[in-house]
This record gives sequence, structure tokens and C-alpha cells, in this order.
Amino acid sequence: MKVYEGTILTVNKTDDVCRYLVEDGGRILYVGNELPAQYSGAPVIDLAERTLAPSFVDTHEHFASFATFNAGLNVMDARSNAEIMEMVSDFVKRSKAKTLIAFGASPYSVEEGRLLSREELDSVCPDRPFMMGKYDGHACVVNSKLLELIDDKVKDLRGYHPETGEMNQEAFFAVSDYISGSLSLPELVSNMLDAMDYLASKGIGMVHTVSGVGFAGDLDITLEKLVGKAAQHGFQVRVFPQSMDVKVATSRNIPRIGGCFACALDGCFGSADAALNEPYLGTDDKGVLYYTDEQVIEFCKAANDLGLQIEMHAIGDAAFDQATRCLKAALDANPRKDHRHGIIHDCLPTEAGIEICAEYGIQMPMQTSFIDWPQEPDSYLRELLGPERAAHLNPIRTFWDKGIVISAGSDAPCTDPDPIMWMDKAVNNADETQRLTRQEALRMCTYNGAWTTFDEDERGSLEPGKIADMVMLSGNPYECPADKLGSIKVERLILGGEPYLKQSKNIAAAVVRGLTSKAKI
Repeated sequence: MKVYEGTILTVNKTDDVCRYLVEDGGRILYVGNELPAQYSGAPVIDLAERTLAPSFVDTHEHFASFATFNAGLNVMDARSNAEIMEMVSDFVKRSKAKTLIAFGASPYSVEEGRLLSREELDSVCPDRPFMMGKYDGHACVVNSKLLELIDDKVKDLRGYHPETGEMNQEAFFAVSDYISGSLSLPELVSNMLDAMDYLASKGIGMVHTVSGVGFAGDLDITLEKLVGKAAQHGFQVRVFPQSMDVKVATSRNIPRIGGCFACALDGCFGSADAALNEPYLGTDDKGVLYYTDEQVIEFCKAANDLGLQIEMHAIGDAAFDQATRCLKAALDANPRKDHRHGIIHDCLPTEAGIEICAEYGIQMPMQTSFIDWPQEPDSYLRELLGPERAAHLNPIRTFWDKGIVISAGSDAPCTDPDPIMWMDKAVNNADETQRLTRQEALRMCTYNGAWTTFDEDERGSLEPGKIADMVMLSGNPYECPADKLGSIKVERLILGGEPYLKQSKNIAAAVVRGLTSKAKI
């Protein structure tokens, strides 16, 4: 038994801030402002200036992809292509991988205003296959060595640009499939275990992963389920198979389905293929809707009828409208009171679509990290969409006031899984009309994340009877100056009442644990 004394942010229904929390055997026994006599003899952990809050939940992450890129080279912070080339050159010298992977390149955050070319990649990596992933996860640049290996697989696909080495749309997905298939099982498992440790360092105790990207037989879905069930020290994984085939979920006894890739209804702004109701500024191009309404409705009805939870990617307003229409059609045909279907991203919603979400209880795993995003700056979005449409991006206050449940996800590897940043962006949004309060921002990152996958009875708030999944912060996000919110640090993650320890790197043991574990996934 342990007693925590100090500032306890419960995130209960009334957002109570308490002085004491008592934990025993991994469960919370008591939370309140007076310590009952029966606990007076227990060891006391004095929080001092620190704050205890529920552990964070990342409600949208491509975990297998993030694990792969996390083991590679991250160039998100580079501000010139010359700097990226130096980073690549150094990475090539120290990495022993047969195929090299970097991620995070953006033409909008470097002074040259463009992606690296195939020729430039060749100059620093001529002898091994190299893929430079674009920040949005929808495009990449390949060097000549990699192009030689994949050319037959991509040359007839949309988005194939061998002269520059840039691959987007279907050509990018084919390259991604090839890269995924080139990794060995030990590499994949080891990378996933390392990724769990990284997420834990950010105070994340649960991740919702969207899986199904280019592995034969959807191996990554099976593997993420296995590794998730094998996770040690209380770390939680919830898997969403990215498929329009409901059997991919039901055959694995997974109660939910959806995500991006096969469940993406459109592209993204970074590649100017998000589906719009009106053309991109100065063009006749409205982006890409990957499916017809009939196809999406068929999928939604099939999944809804089986009792599965559905999530789908929609960035542009045309895709958002399609998602709301099709989920509405499925729920009209077979109403369910507590389905918790969701639309991911929700960057450019329409008033009609928002009303459907509010009426039908459709939740939103959003990315506040997209707000004032260096990889996709506001200046670029205004040029792409025009100032009027750009002003309506990511309306989190509007969603919240409509009673729509918003949770926070990183979309990693697209952005860094950093809940402190998510809160900071929500509270300090440059558009003051769309800001959340500090209490709302913390709820978005904790309780709402647990609620999204029906975990709120056990996790997401600090209340008696719940599992003691907690994060110790360096300061109080409710009281620190707003402009200092982003400087709060995660000091410790506590899962099941115990400080988080790194995952064992014994891959064989992890596989055995996954096969025998009865953990929720």
C-alpha cells in the first residue's frame, strides 16, 4: 500500500483536485482531501511540486510503422535539405541495416521549399536502398538502389515519379508494402518493444494502433495483437485492423476495425489529395475520394451489424461528409446505443457532418498536434485552401461544445507522440475561439482516450476501484502560466501502481507471453 500526497488531478466527472490518493495491489483504494485513519500507517510519497494525473492515451497511432521509423532516422527538426543530407550521410555510416529508412521530411519546413530528390539521396547513399518518408505518411522519396528493387511493382501506379524519386498515392503504398515486407520478425518485435518504452517515456500507458500496412497476410495485425498481449509492466495496446474486410477483425477476435490506408476515405493536405467539396485554390482539383458511398456504406453496415466499432480516416470536407453519411446509413439501418464509431483526423468538417456526429454519437480521435504544425504550416494551408477554409480547420472548441467526444492521437510516425504538446496546442490554439480549457485538454488526453475503446470503467481517471495507471508531472497543468504549459515534463509513468520498467528484449519470451496471455487487446 502507498499513499500519494500532493496535487492529484482526478479527471473524474467534476474534475476534482484532491490531496491524497491511496493505492494497493495496483488498484486505487481512496482519493480525497482527508486521509482516513486506516491508511495513516502506509508509506507516503510526497509529490512536493509535482502533480499526479491519469496516464495518457494515444488514440491514433500506426504502431508498427512508428516502431519501424523510430528505429530509423527522424529528420522532422531539420530546416534545410542540406541539413537533412548531412543527417543522412551520418546515418548511413553508423547504421548496419540492409534497407535504410528516414522519416519526417517536409517541403514546407525547409528553406529550399521542396523534398530531396532521388539524385541528392544517391549522392549520400548510393550503395544501399534508402527511403525518405514524407512527414504526412502519404509519400516518400526513394534512391536509385531502392527504385531498382521496386520499379516493376510501382511503375504502373498513380503517384509514380521516377525522375525525382517521389512516390505518392498508390505508388507510395506499394513502396511502404515493400519496406514492411523486407523486415524480419525479430526486427519487428524488437522495434515494437523499443517503441513501447518510448511511448512510456512520454507518459503514455495505452496506445490505439491502426494496423494492416503491407505485410503478407496482415502479419502486422497478428503481430501487434501478439506483442500487445505480451506487453509487460501494465502497458496497454488496443488494435484496430485497417481493412474494409470485417473478417480481418472477426477472425482475430478483435472487436473493432478501421484506421487509415485501406480505411482512408481520402488523402491529405500535404500531398494535396484530401477530398474537398470545392477545388483547391486556383485549380479544378478536388482531391481524391478512394471509395464510392456504396462501398463505404456496405463496409459500415457489415461492421455495425457484427457489433464492431468502426473508425475511418477523413481529412477533407468531402471525405468527412462521406464518413458521416455512411456511418449514419449503417446506424439508421441497425441502431446501436453505444457503438462508439469514430472519424479520425476531422480536419475540415462541415456543419451538416458535425450535426450528424453530435446526433449519432460519433467520436473523434483528433490530432491537435496538426495545429500550428511546422511540417504543414498555416501559410501553406492558406495557399492551398484559401484563407476562409483554412480558418475552419481543426475546430476543437466547436466539437466539444456540440457534445462530441474528442480524444487525442499522434498519428505517429507523422507527429511525435507527445501528450504535453497535445494539451499545449489545444489550450494555446492561435485561434482563440477554438481553444479548450486546461481541464478539457487533460480529459481529452486521458479519460476520453480510455472511453474510446470502452476502457473507462478501469482506466482514464483516478477514482476508487480503478487501476492505478498514473503519470507524475513536473508541474500542475491546471495552474501553470498558459505559455509554460508545453514546458511541463513527464517525470514518471506508473502503471498498475508500479513505476514503468522497460520491456524485456527477449523476443522469444515475448512471443510466448503473447500466445498465452489473456490480456485485453
